[in-house]
Amino acid sequence: MAAKASQSLLRTQAFRIVLVYALLFAFSTAALLAFTYWNTRRTLDAQTDQIIEAEIAGLSDVYQHLGLRGLAETVRERSQHSNQALYLLSDGLRHIIAGNLDTWPRTVATPGNFVEFDYERPVDGKLESRRARGRMFALTGDFVLLVAQDVHERYLTQRMFTTTLPWTAALILVLGLLGGALMSRNMLRRLDSINKTSGEIIAGDLSRRVPLVGSGDEFDTLAENLNRMLDRIERLMKGLREVTDSVAHDLRTPLNRLRNRLEEMASRLNAAGSNAEEIERAIGEADKLIGTFNALLLIAETDAGTTRVGMTTLDLASVVADVVELYEPLAEERHISLVMPPPARIWIEGNRSLIAQALANLVDNAIKYTPEAGQVMITIAGSDAGVDVAVADSGPGIPAEDRARVVERFVRLEASRNSPGTGLGLSLVAAVAHFHNAQLLLTDNAPRGLKAVLRFSPGALRAMPLKSAAE
Repeated sequence: MAAKASQSLLRTQAFRIVLVYALLFAFSTAALLAFTYWNTRRTLDAQTDQIIEAEIAGLSDVYQHLGLRGLAETVRERSQHSNQALYLLSDGLRHIIAGNLDTWPRTVATPGNFVEFDYERPVDGKLESRRARGRMFALTGDFVLLVAQDVHERYLTQRMFTTTLPWTAALILVLGLLGGALMSRNMLRRLDSINKTSGEIIAGDLSRRVPLVGSGDEFDTLAENLNRMLDRIERLMKGLREVTDSVAHDLRTPLNRLRNRLEEMASRLNAAGSNAEEIERAIGEADKLIGTFNALLLIAETDAGTTRVGMTTLDLASVVADVVELYEPLAEERHISLVMPPPARIWIEGNRSLIAQALANLVDNAIKYTPEAGQVMITIAGSDAGVDVAVADSGPGIPAEDRARVVERFVRLEASRNSPGTGLGLSLVAAVAHFHNAQLLLTDNAPRGLKAVLRFSPGALRAMPLKSAAE
């Protein structure tokens, strides 16, 4: 559970924003500190180099006026009275003449640019390794003079800075991530309440509202706007339901009365020996109107979620078996093979009446468009994606470009214009699928025909009831 919560937290937009901000802040801070260090070091090096250049210039003048002996005396004198200045005068064979360095540094081999090197000097009776910066230059007569300044304190500061900088950046990043996690968790908790309420509303409970925290922040403003929108939607849905109920009462009852009277008239005419074919055709048209009207009402009720009270744990295989048994006589009459391989017993949460109606529509369409000697196969299969109830036929099929359109109300393709129907069958199946959070998939049934799949999500699966298990 904790791992799942961590993964969901890492996928939130708030955490990503804070992560990017933390990375940018850590990078910017490290870059700023590095620039400050580089600029400070450059300034200190420039000051040190100026002192060394001044020393070199003064000692050059001494050498020109007093010669090697005067230069050696000056170097000895300055070496005794300075802790920071370092001197080393030698001949061409590196034999030391004067100075406060015992040996030539290894990194100082030829006259030229300023270099840094390590040297040792006694401190409290012990040799201590220290850092210096200097420059060696050649004198006439094949003599060499090294002038340097002790920069050991600056070198220690530099090492401390370069060691601390990565840890500082890492600490900034870790603290940023922790702060991002806390901020994301708070935002995620607010968003979860909105998502939970939205899910309950999608499930059909239009009375649900997004809770307010009372902080007056953007989330509370969003919740208030959503609640006002939901109030408006609920009023509209209530008005639509009232209109639907009125239509159901005002139109369906007269249609049924009209049909009954037509049946009575047909019975009387048949008893008197008169021809009642026109009246029987009128009865058929009335039946079509009533069927269309009932289908529209069922689709409207399903979309509105008013049929959710019929949700139970049901055996999907038994529902499919009942539909197959219902349509077997029609399939035999049209010389069509209606096949259902023995399915596994799979239990789902659903409305049995709606699922049966949807499967009946799919099987009815399959039989209607399958030619004689054809086959309609109904299968149930479970997978990681959920449970698929597939109805496959060997009819003409539906072109891929029309499959998204045929689930709309009253849409009929040109190939089906001459066959009976209202264009509401697949619309009802799609509404039932939406009601159960399922999917209606229309694919090819190779080599010929259409395969309609009603796919229920894994969340619809239920364990077998104890009563059924005992049976």
